Amino acid sequence: MATLIAYYSRKGENYWAGGIKTLEKGNTERVAEFVAEATNGDLFEIRTKKDYPESYLECIEEAKTELQADARPELETHPESLDAYDTIFLGYPNWWGTCPMCVFTFLENYDLTGKRIIPFCTNEGSGMGGSERHLKRICDGAIVEHGLSVTGSQATQSRAKVLAWAKSMA
Repeated sequence: MATLIAYYSRKGENYWAGGIKTLEKGNTERVAEFVAEATNGDLFEIRTKKDYPESYLECIEEAKTELQADARPELETHPESLDAYDTIFLGYPNWWGTCPMCVFTFLENYDLTGKRIIPFCTNEGSGMGGSERHLKRICDGAIVEHGLSVTGSQATQSRAKVLAWAKSMA
């Protein structure tokens, strides 16, 4: 069986060490690439059909509205099947204490029974929030492992930490 690294990441304006910074590559994408390096897994980027606002502050307000509505934003694409994968590393930024709603859209497309879900998230101090608990509820029948929290502004420098963690979890 193979390993999948599915992730949602935001490039452009991001919260970064107490301010706003424009990123060429999202923090979660950087961490996902390190996980793929450690596991030789397949990368899949979760992308929404509708783009979030370019402004970080507007984006998080829209994310808050989605969370309050328990929305499931439509995805651009998704793998037809996850049958070939027994382990799924799942990456996302911590938005309002949990995963972006598009991550739940992705997960709810599949029967995850018997699969290992290994979450990792980027944030600027809020850790995993309630995301692990929420993933256990959404991923019925899956084994949801304890995740890894990476400070977003340290994502580029987190390679050694992420490689060691991913290898220990694979």
